Amino acid sequence: MKQMNRPLSPHLQVYRLPLTGIISITHRATGVFLAMGLILVVYILFGIARGENSFTEMQAFLNWTIIKLIYWGFVYALFFHLVHGIRHLIWDTGASFELRTMDVLAVTELCISLFLTVITLLYI
Repeated sequence: MKQMNRPLSPHLQVYRLPLTGIISITHRATGVFLAMGLILVVYILFGIARGENSFTEMQAFLNWTIIKLIYWGFVYALFFHLVHGIRHLIWDTGASFELRTMDVLAVTELCISLFLTVITLLYI
């Protein structure tokens, strides 16, 4: 049988995702992270509700460096998900579908969510 020199389907080693594609995937990932992070929120609420000893244990747990990093990631995911949701509301109006505008909004979205995270963590 004769071998044909047909092009292969694009894959991640060849195809470069546009910024809006990366942002879309990140939006989904932050949604999953927020769902998993609710376990930490429930733990905090239980720590508050169960009394002084439980609250003290919960505070000691939250002072671990890895838990603080997870918390900061949770806060960033919350703001990123919020800002991207606002971007979807803008798209629902039929606006901002030009390629250049979509890229500018993607970068703006990243900057705003990072700014809101930093502001929040500075004042907590």
